Amino acid sequence: MTSPLNSPAAPSTADRWTPRLWGTLLVLCAAMFLDALDVSMVGVALPSIGADLGLSTSTLQWIVSGYILGYGGLLLLGGRIADLLGRRQVFLVALAVFALASLLGGLVDSGPLLIASRFVKGLAAAFTAPAGLSIITTTFAEGPVRNRALSIYTTCGAAGYSMGLVFSGLLTEASWRLTMLLPAPIALIALAVGLRLLPRTRRERTDGGYDVPGAVLGTASMLLLVFTVVQAPEVGWGSARTVLSFVAVVVLLTAFVLVERRSPSPLIRLGVLRSGAQVRAQLGALTFVGSYISFQFLVTLYMQQLLDWSALHTALAFLPAGALVALSATKVGAIIDRFGTARLIAIGFALMVAGYVLFLRIDLDPVYAVVILPTMLLVGSAFALTFPSLNVQATNGVDEHEQGMVSGLLNTSVQVGGALFLAVVTAVLTANAPEEPASPQAVLDSYLPALVVITVIAVAGLLIALTGLRTRRGRRTVVVAKSTVREAEAERVAVRD
Repeated sequence: MTSPLNSPAAPSTADRWTPRLWGTLLVLCAAMFLDALDVSMVGVALPSIGADLGLSTSTLQWIVSGYILGYGGLLLLGGRIADLLGRRQVFLVALAVFALASLLGGLVDSGPLLIASRFVKGLAAAFTAPAGLSIITTTFAEGPVRNRALSIYTTCGAAGYSMGLVFSGLLTEASWRLTMLLPAPIALIALAVGLRLLPRTRRERTDGGYDVPGAVLGTASMLLLVFTVVQAPEVGWGSARTVLSFVAVVVLLTAFVLVERRSPSPLIRLGVLRSGAQVRAQLGALTFVGSYISFQFLVTLYMQQLLDWSALHTALAFLPAGALVALSATKVGAIIDRFGTARLIAIGFALMVAGYVLFLRIDLDPVYAVVILPTMLLVGSAFALTFPSLNVQATNGVDEHEQGMVSGLLNTSVQVGGALFLAVVTAVLTANAPEEPASPQAVLDSYLPALVVITVIAVAGLLIALTGLRTRRGRRTVVVAKSTVREAEAERVAVRD
C-alpha cells in the first residue's frame, strides 16, 4: 500500500487491513466520537452551569444552540473546503481548534465566553466531520471494505452519544467543567496520531475559482436557518421575526441555487441531487436523527421531571441502545453487503417507529424491563442498521473529488434535522403544557402529543425509505448519480439502490 506519509493514498481493497489503516480509521472515529460525546454531555451539565455562572434559562439554551449554530451553519462550507484545500490538512487544523476550544470552555468564568467557545467547537466540528468522512471514502475502496469502515465509523458516533450521557452524569457530580475539559486530551491524542497516520490527499484543481458567492450564500442561509429554528420556540413560530427570518432563508437559498447552477466550480453540484438514492439518504438523515434527538429530549424530561430519576439513572436507561449499536459496529458492513442499503434503511425506520409506538404506554410508575427497555432495544437496533446505511448510500458512486461535498451535505441534513424537529417538538410540548400547579398525570398527558409528533416524523422517514425498494429484484449495490464535472454525463448515469 502507498505510504500515506509521502503521497496520496490509493483506496485500500484488501480484506485484511494493515495496522496503519486501522490507526487511520481509529483517528477518524475518535473525532466522530468526540462530536457526539460533546453534544450529549453538555445537556446534563446545564443546571450546574447555570447555578455556577448565574445564567438564565434562555442563556443556557445558547450553550447548546451555539454549538448547533456553528456546526449546522458551516458544514456545507467545511465539506467543500476539505475537497479544495486537502482533507488531511483541514481535518487536523479543525481538530486542533476543537481541542483548544474544549480547554477554553472548561476554564471560562462567564456565560458569553462559554457560548463563544461552544460556537467555535461547533465550527471546528463542521470541518472535521465532512473531512473525516471523505477521508474514509477515499481511503477505503467502494464496496465491502468501505461499508465495513463506514459501519465502524458511524457506530462510534452513536456510542459516543450514549457514553456521553453516562460520563456527564458521573463528571457533573464533581464539576461541570470536567464535562467541557474531557474532549481536550482525547482530541490532542487523536491529533498527534493523525499527524503521523492520516493519508495525504490531492487538492482539487480550482481552474474555475473557489465559488466565493456560493460559499457566502450557502453559509449565510444555513446559519440563518439554524438560528431561526433554534429561536422560534422562544420568540414564537408565528412572530414577525420568525416569519421574516424564514422568508430571508428562502431568498438566500434561492440565490444560492441560482449561483450554483452558473458556477464553474460550485460549492454543491446540484446534479448530485438528481439521484433518487442521494435524495433519500439526505431526507432519511434529516428525519431519522431529527426524530431521535427529539425523542431523547422528551424521554429525559419524562425520567427526570416525572419519575424523579437522577442524571446517572437516566443515562443508564439509555445505555442498552448505545451498547447495542457499539456491539454491532464490525458486523453491519457485512449486512449492508448482503441486503443493500435500501432494505436496511426501511427496516431501521420500521424498528424506530415500533419503538416510539411502544413508548406511548408510559405511565407514572413504569416497569423498566417491560415498558422502557423494549423501546431502547428497538431504537438501538434501528440506529445500528440505518445510520451506517445512510452514510454508505450517500457516498457510494460519488467521485473522489466531491466526497467532501457530499459528506458535508449529509452532515448538514443531520444537524438541520436535529435542530428543526427538536424545535417543533419543543413547541408542541410547550403548547400542551398544563397550567401550574399541575398534577403529574396532567404533565404526562402533555407529553403524549409531542411523542405522537416524533412518531409521525419517523413514519415520514419510513415512507421515504420505502420508495427506495421500488427497484428491480436482485439489485443490491448503491450507485448514485456520478459526480463528474459534466452535468450531461451525470444525467446519463442510472440510479440503482
